Amino acid sequence: MMAPLTTALLTKLTASNVLDGEDIQAIQRLPIRFRELDARQIIVADGERPAECCLLAEGFTFRSKTTFDGLRQILSLHVPGEIPDLQSLHLKVMDHDLVTLTPCELGFIPHDALRQLNRERPNVASALWRETLIDAAIFREWIVNVGRRSATARMAHFLIELFRRLEAVGRTRDGGFELPITQVELADCLGISTVHVNRVLQDLRKEGLLTVNRANFHLLERKKLEQLAGFDPTYLHQHPDL
Repeated sequence: MMAPLTTALLTKLTASNVLDGEDIQAIQRLPIRFRELDARQIIVADGERPAECCLLAEGFTFRSKTTFDGLRQILSLHVPGEIPDLQSLHLKVMDHDLVTLTPCELGFIPHDALRQLNRERPNVASALWRETLIDAAIFREWIVNVGRRSATARMAHFLIELFRRLEAVGRTRDGGFELPITQVELADCLGISTVHVNRVLQDLRKEGLLTVNRANFHLLERKKLEQLAGFDPTYLHQHPDL
């Protein structure tokens, strides 16, 4: 399983970074432990001290925080090729949960191996640092989404963002993508009720902007959805010059 794992990572890194042949070979030599997990399983829990980072090869994962009275906020959604807990290289204690949204194929990379890679291949270290900064930029946009946009604009922004991120790693088809997510989980991403999620999706369908068939989201009018969301893709930094 080593090749599919490193292929997912390289697909993501080379979408917005420039790596040379020796950089790519060094990544391909990383010792990665393969593991499969079912949907809605905790990968790393709040308060744990992980000794390895988790590479997502297939499926979706999310970060979340839960309040003392059991209310959950989903903080981010992650697509194949991403390393959602890369910060654990330097922040020793996890301050949130990392959870599988769907059945996932995961690779676990020892911290020591990543540190050695960063020392030996500065260009790779720069790419991983850039990915961490992009992750932070997405966090900022999610804060604006939850705090300042209307429910309809939140949903449109969420779907357009996810489409663009999946498109960059070759995971879209004919203007759509697969996302096995419940309305409860969408509500936790957007900070609205499940009733409101249902109403917003119905409205977007009626307006001819999207179709949803089980886990398949098809964006029929992407430009109109972007206008509705006030979407500016700059924060995704999907080109090395951005």
